[in-house]
Amino acid sequence: MKPLIELQNVTFGYGATPVLRQIDLHLHPGQFVALVGPSGAGKTTLLKLMLGLLRPSVGSLTRQSTLRLAYVPQLETVDWNFPVTAEQVVLMGLTQQSGWQPWPRRAERQHARDILEQLGIGHLGQRHIRDLSGGQQQRIFLARALIAEPELLVLDEPTTGVDMRSAEDIFHWLAHLNQAGMTIVLTTHDLNMAAAHAPWMVCLNQRIIAQGTPEAILTEPILSEAYQGEMMVIRQNGLVFVQQKPHPHTYKELIPEPVAGGVPGHG
Repeated sequence: MKPLIELQNVTFGYGATPVLRQIDLHLHPGQFVALVGPSGAGKTTLLKLMLGLLRPSVGSLTRQSTLRLAYVPQLETVDWNFPVTAEQVVLMGLTQQSGWQPWPRRAERQHARDILEQLGIGHLGQRHIRDLSGGQQQRIFLARALIAEPELLVLDEPTTGVDMRSAEDIFHWLAHLNQAGMTIVLTTHDLNMAAAHAPWMVCLNQRIIAQGTPEAILTEPILSEAYQGEMMVIRQNGLVFVQQKPHPHTYKELIPEPVAGGVPGHG
């Protein structure tokens, strides 16, 4: 099966400093891929290369010419002062298909409402986007991406700033979309959530450390190499849990003993 996107020996840097080195990656139709790695690993840069927002410094990147894709950015990159309702944000997802239209058609408005209903937030359509919670905002931007009916959905840290329940709901819905045939690639810091929902993981730190199923990737040697620190992997009842190993020192070793009669250094 021909890949939707293929990177061969791709290196990219902002200026003289490489951010990504010798990346070889194929994204095939129907995949659900989680890109994981520490901050500064190049995950967002890799997404921008896939989207065509950046071009490789070295190597080649090919993408199917007719590929319909949609992008959901990190919430922290959005200007929430723009006066717009949730429904209007969703309708913005049609701009690439039909160009800017000040008055959307009735069928388009109904389609936007239907998607909001499917995501469990139909009652929020007329609310100002800045007045919503982080989890609600993330679903609004997911709805904006879905209204364009993309073949490939690209998300950058879709659960940043949302609570655990909202994160679980978002990943569950993405898994549902993938089962319906949509190809999905996302970045995330939540290794445990990714392990529970994404069938394929790419572990990245400027270069690809490893790629494969969560069971193959979430091992102490691979994660310790990627995150440059000791990681602890627990397997129980078919599930995988990852945690950074705690430092050997205790609370009492970090906090000085109180001085009789007052705070140390005072009195």
